Amino acid sequence: MTIRLLIALVTLLGPGMVQAQETYPTRPITVVVPFPPGGIADLTARPLAPALERVLKQPVVVANKAGAAGAVGMQSVAIAKPDGYTLLIGLVSISIIPEVDALFARTPAYTRDQFVGIARLNADPPILVVGVETPWKSVKELVDDLKKRPGEVTYSSSGVYGASHVPMEMFLHAAGGLRMRHLPTTGGAPAMTAVLGGHAAMWASPPAVASPHLKAGKIRALATWGATRLAAFPDVPTMKELGHDVEYYLWAGLFAPKGVPTSVVKALRDATRQAVQDPEFRNAMEKVHTPIAHLGGDEFSAWWERDAQKLAGVIKRIGRIESK
Repeated sequence: MTIRLLIALVTLLGPGMVQAQETYPTRPITVVVPFPPGGIADLTARPLAPALERVLKQPVVVANKAGAAGAVGMQSVAIAKPDGYTLLIGLVSISIIPEVDALFARTPAYTRDQFVGIARLNADPPILVVGVETPWKSVKELVDDLKKRPGEVTYSSSGVYGASHVPMEMFLHAAGGLRMRHLPTTGGAPAMTAVLGGHAAMWASPPAVASPHLKAGKIRALATWGATRLAAFPDVPTMKELGHDVEYYLWAGLFAPKGVPTSVVKALRDATRQAVQDPEFRNAMEKVHTPIAHLGGDEFSAWWERDAQKLAGVIKRIGRIESK
């Protein structure tokens, strides 16, 4: 009788037991980039996807879902089924947008606690770049001119309160409360296009986006927001060197919706740790002068919390900026 009952139970529970023990992943994974192609999120995601494929043995597809300075794509992942098959490449703006929603007392597009951090992939200070037709050869020349023409010169960004808007506002505040016109766009590539096309004089560009245009002589670099000079651009001074006490980093990380099983989170963290060592991924990052700055697991979660708290203070100081 005992043997018969055991056989019956195994027969009844077998499919469920097999499903529960099923190794992740068993089908394609989608990595959402919440910005248009060409920006730092996209430039990171494109080589990361095949590197993850080689580890996970399943297709990894990149999907661009731009809009609202990244909020559209990030919200889509926040509410996605937490099964590990929908992931997000998030930038520093993942921390900024909820603070802006709180500033305007509006229903948040998402909250940070709707995500679980898988890994930080890179972290670079932006570069203040200007069009070659502009007259400024240094930050001092720029500041002196802006003081004479408050509100007349235009800078572009990836969107209002976006990852490249915040450092510009930090700089303008540190330089004595300078005023400029702001031309928000939908991402890093359009922001650069605005400068190249003469629609904006400058912007805070990720090194990866600025690099090919700097090499081609289409833009000039005046300063970076880092604590130290960028290895790829040793002749470009930091804002702090020039007397402006600002420090800011553009970083990219991989996230999953909250509620993803612990085993899946571990699998993704392990896979990402291997993927960032993939020679093709490393070569792709080197080509766009974006050093890998991997942080995984609890270390990344703790770092993300500290960075988010710092940015929350910056947003509160900037205050409400009404869109026109």
